[in-house]
Amino acid sequence: MEEAEAATVSPISTSRGTLEKGGFNEPGTLAYALCRFSTSGVAVGVATTVTHPMDVLKVRLQMQLAGQRGQLVGMGQIFTQMIKVEGPGSLYLGIAPALTRSLLYGGLRLGLYEPCKHACEYVFGSSNFAFKFASGAVSGALATALTNPTEVLKVRLQMNPKTGPVKELRKIFAEEGTRALWKGVGPAMVRAGCLTASQVATYDESKQALLRWTPLNEGFSLHFISSCIAGTVGTLMTAPVDMIKTRLMLQRESRGARMYRNGFHCAYQVVASESMGALYKGRGFATFARLGPQTTITFLVYEQLRKLAGINAL
Repeated sequence: MEEAEAATVSPISTSRGTLEKGGFNEPGTLAYALCRFSTSGVAVGVATTVTHPMDVLKVRLQMQLAGQRGQLVGMGQIFTQMIKVEGPGSLYLGIAPALTRSLLYGGLRLGLYEPCKHACEYVFGSSNFAFKFASGAVSGALATALTNPTEVLKVRLQMNPKTGPVKELRKIFAEEGTRALWKGVGPAMVRAGCLTASQVATYDESKQALLRWTPLNEGFSLHFISSCIAGTVGTLMTAPVDMIKTRLMLQRESRGARMYRNGFHCAYQVVASESMGALYKGRGFATFARLGPQTTITFLVYEQLRKLAGINAL
């Protein structure tokens, strides 16, 4: 009887241990795909909820003096003005589309990373940092191409506290057409590719290096240190692209009907009319205060959810 029961579980040997056949760790199964999509989506959703106020402040900082030169206002002053004029609830403007995007985009960009990495390992026989970076870039770009409408809606709501998601969608369809939901999709894909590549590949590689060269073992300390490194690298790499993406998505809200033709034209115009430093509006504390903690929270929650689901650590 015991032999019969034991025969029902067929182990699969992998480089990271022995797994049960048909479980969440077996590639190619529906359970494998759904579990990775759901755990990554929930992790990004939790991180987005915590850090959303910083995202609102970042967008407001990036849209200062659009197309003009002048003295920029700091994050503290913008925060004070928002609380005084619009109320505390303004810090969560656009939270509905932000969470929708987080669940879909987060699920796709982290959920696709491992399949892309495994594909590189199968085809090229290697999963070094270059292939991890490429896997992150592909998964991030694909994820944002599919979820760009929710990002456009989010930034529009963050700049306009007097409207709601449904009303804003109707306004976009009526005045700008369906294509407006994909405004800024080029820079958004570049940013998402850079962000996912820098975050996930750096996190993955940092973990392996720390496991190899320090006494740290799989657990909270290892995940925390690796995610902090990943958050710093991700912030430095994506700040200028994030600025261009925001400007393109909010063209209608700026002076003039169409200030920028595309991402390259936007970058040129920003530098020409506002200075090179304008590409880093919303950078520094504001950007890192959002992206740093968001990266850390995402990976900490993601690893815990994977552990609860019986999935190997990333």
